Amino acid sequence: MASQTRLNISTRGQGLYEFTDEVCSFVRESGAGTALLTVFVRHTSCSLLIQENADPDVQRDLKAFFQRLIPPSNDPSMKWVTHTMEGPDDMPAHIKAALLQTSLSVPIADGELLLGTWQGIYLFEHRDHSHRREIVLHIA
Repeated sequence: MASQTRLNISTRGQGLYEFTDEVCSFVRESGAGTALLTVFVRHTSCSLLIQENADPDVQRDLKAFFQRLIPPSNDPSMKWVTHTMEGPDDMPAHIKAALLQTSLSVPIADGELLLGTWQGIYLFEHRDHSHRREIVLHIA
């Protein structure tokens, strides 16, 4: 039997926002035994990650890496970008979302997510300003 819900995550600009606890609560409440969880973000300028949740330096380094890899469109190295109507952070956000994942699959056994010891589920916000992001959780 399938189970589905939607989560809303409010962001405060670029960065990683962990929502593992909310996902675990949904899985427990669903009564799923052995199943597969799909996590899907309904936006084109953010992405999803399973990443270490023990040391916050990991999140800071990931954010810094992607900012260096894909700078804002007003950076001289990005002069080739034509989609600039929504600001210098928009097209770089779309590029980051294209390189990263917009959906994740996580196995469930005995009603628990089979994440590793230090793994957490994150929304990676790529825009500079606050956004309200919708995540779909689906168990099948």
